[in-house]
Amino acid sequence: MRASQFFIATQKEAPQEAEIPSHKLMLRAGFIKRLGSGLYTWMPLGLRVLRKVEAIVRDEMNKAGALELLMPAVQPKELWEETGRWAVFGPQMLKITDRHERDFCFGPTHEEVITDIARREIKSYKQLPLNFYQVQTKFRDEIRPRFGVMRAREFMMKDAYSFHTNQASLEQTYQTMYQAYSNVFNRLGLKFRAVRADTGAIGGDGSHEFHVLADSGEDALAYCPTSDFAANVELAEALAPRYPRAAATAEMQEVDTPKQTACADVAALLGVGVERTVKAIALVSNDKFYLCLIRGDHHLNEIKVAKLEGLADFRFATEEEIRANLNCPPGFIGPVGISEQVTVIADRTVAAMSDFICGANKPKYHLKDVNFGRDLPEPSLVADIRNVIDGDASPDGKGVLELCRGIEVGHIFQLRTKYAQAMNATYLDENGQKQIMEMGCYGIGVSRIVGAAIEQGNDERGIIFPASMAPFSVVIAPIGFDKSEAVKTATLELYAKLQSLCVDVLLDDRGERPGVMFADMELIGIPHRIVIGDRGLADGNVEYQARTDAQAQTVSLADIADKVKAVL
Repeated sequence: MRASQFFIATQKEAPQEAEIPSHKLMLRAGFIKRLGSGLYTWMPLGLRVLRKVEAIVRDEMNKAGALELLMPAVQPKELWEETGRWAVFGPQMLKITDRHERDFCFGPTHEEVITDIARREIKSYKQLPLNFYQVQTKFRDEIRPRFGVMRAREFMMKDAYSFHTNQASLEQTYQTMYQAYSNVFNRLGLKFRAVRADTGAIGGDGSHEFHVLADSGEDALAYCPTSDFAANVELAEALAPRYPRAAATAEMQEVDTPKQTACADVAALLGVGVERTVKAIALVSNDKFYLCLIRGDHHLNEIKVAKLEGLADFRFATEEEIRANLNCPPGFIGPVGISEQVTVIADRTVAAMSDFICGANKPKYHLKDVNFGRDLPEPSLVADIRNVIDGDASPDGKGVLELCRGIEVGHIFQLRTKYAQAMNATYLDENGQKQIMEMGCYGIGVSRIVGAAIEQGNDERGIIFPASMAPFSVVIAPIGFDKSEAVKTATLELYAKLQSLCVDVLLDDRGERPGVMFADMELIGIPHRIVIGDRGLADGNVEYQARTDAQAQTVSLADIADKVKAVL
């Protein structure tokens, strides 16, 4: 491709609304143009990157035995009512009405549509298993679209759905897709982790997320560097302490804390570590009042709490509810001396604590040296209700956990029979009996991968793409292309040679000054650059420099094509 026949529209500065590196760089490089909130046009440079990601995803899906189809983006309300998701999916669903006043949605996902296809087309166990996939535009009406393509309202997604006669078959395809996803991210040249995850609104049983590792990632991940364990912090189990609860060493006493409501402030006032404090969090579920206890330096895990019996629909208590049940304002509440009608749930770590500090249920006061069994009853329930932290024991018993940040770019689920049961998707087994199909679903955020790759690879000059994703593999940057016949001849001969070797090459024949050419090509992330000028040609040489190299190398013109082919 010749740059003079292409469209390159780089900018020196990113618009003010751009917040993270990928958003800033994609706008500056001219990969995307904003149309509206969370809506972007993919410009020619950006689309080349997007199509390269799509190609690798498609190739691995095909190798995994998945069959490509394309489903409508607009879906009828009736299908979503069958699964009950029309009402519960939430405001993220964009609902529309046609001229006949019939309700539709712009599909945020396609479980209902594919299950409808399966129940109509699959009749016998002999047709199973089957795995269908598509690469298609999705729409989710994000409450606050931000970060460019990382959290856009309209985005490109690969979604696959498999159908099975039994769970064993589902698990086999699940593992095949797990490996296919790993292959995709390895081929894309990304640093990633596959982590066990919560199934969330999609539902089902087993679930893994695939995260590109980046400091700007929204998700916290826990992993064990000495084993294969990795999980989203929301799911990672916090084990109970290995040591038994120590005996009390002091009598409980009330301490004056006139302005201190946060655990860290109370600990500082009393001259102790915040790990000696216990934080009480008031919840309400089904009109019942709960008090959750976690260590002062830990954080409540709402997903774990919601999985406890009776707490699926919990919410945080209001100040009025706290006062009514504990006779105290927030900031000073605790588990001592409370009504038997209040259910106390202690985190495993708290249940093993002694001589701890907590709220006194009295304004401006806390209690120190509090002990279970002596100063208050044992908790109603002991459970894992906190997020893991660095240094926690790994749940697999093979080391300790470390935390990192990740950007979710893929998610696979074992749906089991959730959708098939609701929509009566059945097949006839060997005995002619109707059976409910087992299902799996597998999603990859194709457009999100582009943003995640840039978050992982960038510097002060611009984007650092893995070779498999870059808009072009090599750029030829001739100095004086329109002024020197020798430069022009050598450039066109090398350009033709690289094209004959099937190298994805860009010839920058725009006639720009060297500084402008170099800055543009570094900004858009082309991995390899060849500079041709009169000075080097006098000795039969050109300059070669990889995007991450500190210095250029002198290479003979006769050898440069072979060198490029070798590094690619």
